[in-house]
Amino acid sequence: MSTQTITDAAAAQARTAADAAGVTVREIDGGFQAVHRLFDRIWRPDPANQPVTAVLLRAFSKADNYVTGAYDGDELVGACVAFFGPPAQATMHSHITGVTHGGGRRAVGFALKTHQRGWALHHGLRTVAWTYDPLVSRNAYFNLAKLAATPAEYLTNFYGGMNDGLNGADDSDRLLVSWDLTAPAVNAACAGRPALCDPEGAVIGLGRTADGRPQPGDLDGSTVLVAVPQDVETLRRTDPAAAHAWRIAVRAALGTLMARGLRVAGFDRAGWYVLTDAKDGNP
Repeated sequence: MSTQTITDAAAAQARTAADAAGVTVREIDGGFQAVHRLFDRIWRPDPANQPVTAVLLRAFSKADNYVTGAYDGDELVGACVAFFGPPAQATMHSHITGVTHGGGRRAVGFALKTHQRGWALHHGLRTVAWTYDPLVSRNAYFNLAKLAATPAEYLTNFYGGMNDGLNGADDSDRLLVSWDLTAPAVNAACAGRPALCDPEGAVIGLGRTADGRPQPGDLDGSTVLVAVPQDVETLRRTDPAAAHAWRIAVRAALGTLMARGLRVAGFDRAGWYVLTDAKDGNP
């Protein structure tokens, strides 16, 4: 498909996603305090270490960066903020995306990201990158399957201590993903066909014990599975030591395998990263 055809299709997919979520997605050129309050309710950040401020949002918007909200009528139920990368790379870094609890169940996040893709293509960009916590299973499935983003790098304690309501006092390891906006898999995902992966024949590099603890396995194989906890956010509240044990175990398995050259082929809905070795003929 031509670039214009892909751009037109992306815009149509974004409208479909917004309609399905029951929201209107639009750029924000005022009301930045409302976006700040939304993020504050979601992350409950350390006042001395906020991910974004209303002043910064205004500056981003004035500089024609991406500051967008999802509205249910007049109510802001989600927002997304991104800024441009180096001009020659035609890329954008998506810094933060958040939706209310109810908005998550309605796929407001999907509506925001498909809008972001359409906006980026319209502005001549080729890729969007962002980071997410590799321990959060639902986010891993959303980013790698629902959006077909591709993991590029494991980042150890990327933000340092965040001390917010979601991350607690744990290390802020992140997985950097790259979203090739014109890739067929991305186009299919934005049309509602997730990028699924086949873990058949894989060895278990990191598994789970019967009581939900990390269980190191075998990292040698052309296809390797790395498990994450079923619900790390609850675990951080109820058993911070167990949550940290998962952090160290996933870092040791996923980080090591990626550094060795294996690529993350996807994330299985059962809670496994699927990694393949391209040298062995895997895609």
